[in-house]
Amino acid sequence: MEEHGMNEKRVVVAVDESEESMYALSWCLNNLFSENHNPDSTLILLYVKPPVPAYSSLDVTGYLFAGDVIASMEKYSRDLANSVMRRAEGVCRNFNNRVKVEKKVGSGDAKDVICMAVDKLGADILVMGSHDYGFFKRALLGSVSNYCAKHVKCPMVVVKRPKTA
Repeated sequence: MEEHGMNEKRVVVAVDESEESMYALSWCLNNLFSENHNPDSTLILLYVKPPVPAYSSLDVTGYLFAGDVIASMEKYSRDLANSVMRRAEGVCRNFNNRVKVEKKVGSGDAKDVICMAVDKLGADILVMGSHDYGFFKRALLGSVSNYCAKHVKCPMVVVKRPKTA
């Protein structure tokens, strides 16, 4: 766990390519980094790249993928991470107050990486967006926010994006 000053607050916002995560980031900036916020506080943008499948070097027939195919998949993953971070930085730039921002990118199962990063970074709070999946989709895919709520050691806010008409 990283050490930080008594007054410094470390807020981790889990971001991904979804509108829900960008809404949660906006909510965080407007509600947790108000005009009265501690200037020593830090906003940490956390993006988790999906894990590379164990079978990624073999295609369905068992033949090895060419090295350029694997390199293309890795490049796509890096480009996606960069794109998400650029969008998140844009949201932060639109915020009026100056906020100290750090960017962290992890790789693996999102729920495990987020929980581990929150602990390692010494987060005071975790903010996540909710995809608001229905019962069946949540049962099949699992809920990252639900898992994190049960396993992180700091307070957590799950921000639901209002439904549009």
